[in-house]
Amino acid sequence: MQRLVVLVVVGLAAVASATEKPCINYKAPASDDPEDRPVATAITVGPQGSDYALKVEFNKAPWGEACGSRCANSTIFLDTDNNKTTGLKLNDPKAAENGADLAITVQGNRDYKESSAVATLKVKVKQFSEDATSLESGTQLVELDARQDEDRISVQDKVVYLLIDANIGSLPSGPKIRVTYHPPDNKPLSGFAKGLSAAGANRVEIFKQGKLTNPAAKKKKKNPEDEDP
Repeated sequence: MQRLVVLVVVGLAAVASATEKPCINYKAPASDDPEDRPVATAITVGPQGSDYALKVEFNKAPWGEACGSRCANSTIFLDTDNNKTTGLKLNDPKAAENGADLAITVQGNRDYKESSAVATLKVKVKQFSEDATSLESGTQLVELDARQDEDRISVQDKVVYLLIDANIGSLPSGPKIRVTYHPPDNKPLSGFAKGLSAAGANRVEIFKQGKLTNPAAKKKKKNPEDEDP
């Protein structure tokens, strides 16, 4: 019995240590208008192995039949080295997005076919180089689909869990990340999270409850000519 209690306590401690607080909180205005898109209300970011892990909570389901054609379309900016002299440089020097190295857009949508429409949730990841001077000038690194990339996207009710590979592109890194989110018709919000080089970052498993673990590296296919006869 004593051993069981110890195991339970250790298990709870592991879950607690894996939980980070949101770096951005937003109270969405109350609305009964079905045309209002879902908006992010809490954003948690942190390192998970060689990935950036994100937990994005919405005020209502971000995709599916409930939101129809008016689903989530939220962009989160990551300044991966917390340095405004790298990455995006808008004409407005006071713009909160300045310094962003990544833009991560969570987009609920519908794929229309000849006789049907299928609900989809896609995540588009864009990098801003030193020459980027507009939100459109970034380079798209990857587009993830919830139906095809289950090892990197998990949706539970109103919460989207993401793992974004930090090795894609040529991203700078540091011990602290600056996170920016601009809610519709409101001022931008910013917060800070641990970066890839933060102390103990390589041992953190932030979103175990989201059932997302770092995908194993794909094995390189052998060249038949290199095999022994």
